[in-house]
Amino acid sequence: MNAFQPSRLPQQPPIQKKPAAPRPKRHLRQRSYKVMAVEVTAKITVNFAISAAAISALLQLLPHHFSQQAKLVELLTEVKKMERRVSSLQAEFSRNFDPRQTKSVMQEQVFKFEANQRPVVLTDQYGQEIDLSDTAP
Repeated sequence: MNAFQPSRLPQQPPIQKKPAAPRPKRHLRQRSYKVMAVEVTAKITVNFAISAAAISALLQLLPHHFSQQAKLVELLTEVKKMERRVSSLQAEFSRNFDPRQTKSVMQEQVFKFEANQRPVVLTDQYGQEIDLSDTAP
């Protein structure tokens, strides 16, 4: 048994096969489409619900808005009336404290006349006095 044995060539490592790429499974792809469809449907439903709530809130606010607008118009007309009244009172105030018109203001308010003036009383044909103070400029 001392025979020569054939020499063995160094063994080459076995050729490794490439790992097989997993094939996409069709049922998983279809499942992902279903999940996406459910997700999109849920998003659309939520958006419609939010839109409906917003529209409902706006519809409830509209009557309040219109009543506030009416009140605002009423207040603006009152402000204009008050501004006219204030301007007339300011004009009267400046006239009352104007030193050049002191005599005429005193005569209007006190009904006293200076010594060299005489009051003139006008009467109509029936003997009634005519009041000219309303028509004076």
